[in-house]
Amino acid sequence: MKFIVSSQQLSKSLQSISGVITTNSTVPIIQNFLFIITGDTLSVSATDLETTMTTSLLLSKSEKDGSIVVQSKLLMDTIKNLPDIPIIFNIDQEKYTVEIVANEGSYNLACFNADDFPMQKNMENANFVELPSSLVKTAISKTLFATGNDEMRIAMTGVFCDLSAENVTFVATDAHKLVRYRRSDVNSSSSFSFILPKKPLIQLKNNVVDDDSNVRIEYNDVNVRFIFSNYVLTARLIDGKYPNYEAVIPTNNPNVLYIERVSFLNSLRRVSIYSNPSVMQVRLKLSLNSVVLTAEDPELSNLAIEKLNCNYNGDDMEIGFNAKFLQEMLGNIETPEVKLEMSQSNRAGILYPVDNANVNEEILMLVMPVMLNN
Repeated sequence: MKFIVSSQQLSKSLQSISGVITTNSTVPIIQNFLFIITGDTLSVSATDLETTMTTSLLLSKSEKDGSIVVQSKLLMDTIKNLPDIPIIFNIDQEKYTVEIVANEGSYNLACFNADDFPMQKNMENANFVELPSSLVKTAISKTLFATGNDEMRIAMTGVFCDLSAENVTFVATDAHKLVRYRRSDVNSSSSFSFILPKKPLIQLKNNVVDDDSNVRIEYNDVNVRFIFSNYVLTARLIDGKYPNYEAVIPTNNPNVLYIERVSFLNSLRRVSIYSNPSVMQVRLKLSLNSVVLTAEDPELSNLAIEKLNCNYNGDDMEIGFNAKFLQEMLGNIETPEVKLEMSQSNRAGILYPVDNANVNEEILMLVMPVMLNN
């Protein structure tokens, strides 16, 4: 086999799917790329057995169809250090070697039999839905940071996706914070829900383009497949029951804070420097038209206090939050102003964007309080 391809285009394609590869697998063959040449198209696949991602690109020239498995790290390290030039791949399928010719250079790599590479299986009994790529990218970006890492609660390590005739909802939680992203301008002909693992979500976030194109999502009880632009990503769903997240969202929150988002975020960044790093506690003292932020580390006698103007309606109260969680949430909201609803110092706070430009988009962020030290 022989083909010619742009070094820059190939490097970009390899980088885009390389995040799927795991380097400590007990199956050595999956630490590499699968190349399949069909006509003037090169398809490159990477897998960790749970997630498989394939991308395709046009070749400048191709002489023979075929397939081969190529070393991933050695190939990427070689290609990324080349200028943007055409490079020639000469593949010997009998000796399992690849020669890469670039300008005056020649690089020889050992390769492997493509028959040993695990291939994607067909999706049986699959339903599908098409969602705008901008929605998919936004939903993942807004929820991914709130997923958990506790393998004992495997369902909470992924993002819950709920498709219905009324809306599409994405939810993530680690029991300390929760994000619910909902869109009412899209729906599914049939109701279905599944839990998407974190790794393929990261790949989607990095590769889905925020434009007017669609992402086709095929799913059954075991797997999900995303088809978009020149990518196909297939992943095994998390097998588990997602917690009843609606039950933990308090509905009666009479104490309401309206505050300028960037000022609030910057103040949290400053005062949290002085908090105990193990708990990152920040205290909010709320009263009419003002909020006082306090962070301290008594062991080192560090203390920071800032006062911000705001619009607060409710009883005077003090409540503590993890400053990191609040910063993450405020950083994932774009509106100039946010609303924080509360009931008591030991109940969750609910953060919303104010005057969201997209009336069909609903973002709810819940953060659990931390116990205040008197």
